[in-house]
Amino acid sequence: MNARPQRVRGAALISAMITVTLVATLASAALWQQWRHVEVESAERSRAQTAWLLTGALDFSRLVLREDKGPADHLAEPWALGLQESKLSAFLSQDKQASEGDPEVFLSGAITDAQSRLNVRNLIDNGQASVTGQASFAKLFTLLGLPLNELNTLQQQLLRAQQATPTTNAPVSTGTANAPLMPQHTEQLVWLGLSARTAAQLAPFVSVLPTPTELNLNTAGPEVIYASLPGLDMAAAQRFVRQRANLAPLEDLQAATKVLGPQVDPKLHDFKSKYFFIRGRIRLEDTVQEDELLVERNGPTITIVWRYRAVSHQPSTLPNSAPSTPQSTRLLQSAQP
Repeated sequence: MNARPQRVRGAALISAMITVTLVATLASAALWQQWRHVEVESAERSRAQTAWLLTGALDFSRLVLREDKGPADHLAEPWALGLQESKLSAFLSQDKQASEGDPEVFLSGAITDAQSRLNVRNLIDNGQASVTGQASFAKLFTLLGLPLNELNTLQQQLLRAQQATPTTNAPVSTGTANAPLMPQHTEQLVWLGLSARTAAQLAPFVSVLPTPTELNLNTAGPEVIYASLPGLDMAAAQRFVRQRANLAPLEDLQAATKVLGPQVDPKLHDFKSKYFFIRGRIRLEDTVQEDELLVERNGPTITIVWRYRAVSHQPSTLPNSAPSTPQSTRLLQSAQP
């Protein structure tokens, strides 16, 4: 007689358990969705804040370059002093201290003379392969142990890319439909036939500037100076760089000739630069943003040639969270086609 009521009570208990399970599942899903929205909004806010802070720091770097009006550019000037990673609050005045609980922001950056490196554009002279430029790069390739056949490919492909560029003064020749794109960054030299390994090894010693440029003897490293002067050996280049740190910067061709010999060429060497790399890095909580700019200085005018940005996120501290991978570098601004 009691079997039916017991079955009813058992069914009711099972229904209640199922209901509780469904409610808990829905509540967990809603909580997870809410947490996800909060995390996404927090990440976007951090990214926007880092972008504005880094833009301000980069603008200040451009101001430093604008105020530099000396007769020569050298490594003892204010723009050449890099900023190691420091708390942004350390730059605030006493009456503008960060509030307690605000996230710490870390800023670092540096300005580098782009003309302290061999310019890839110097491999082409008036629409033709440059013998002088090829000789300088050949010395550098030999010094670094890189294959010279890649240098020949680089020069040929660069010539094709320039002939296919709409802004070049030379007439566009036929058969350039499959020509490579003109690179803007050393990583893009793989477009011209270099291997990734060769491009990475060349990166500290070469630059890709909009036009052919002279090498600044006041800021170039020994490897680059050695490569740019046909009759100079590596020991003499290293000795010159060591002595340069304790002497007044070179300001004329005659002074450079006394130190480096008659190989110094006013068409290839100079003492003042107009192209500079500006690199900035800012870290706010788990967001890290790095910007790299190439700027051109013409008197008081500082123009951005291109700007690249890389944003990454540090791994979350939550359990079982997979480490995030950095985003690929993307182009933000470019004055070149």
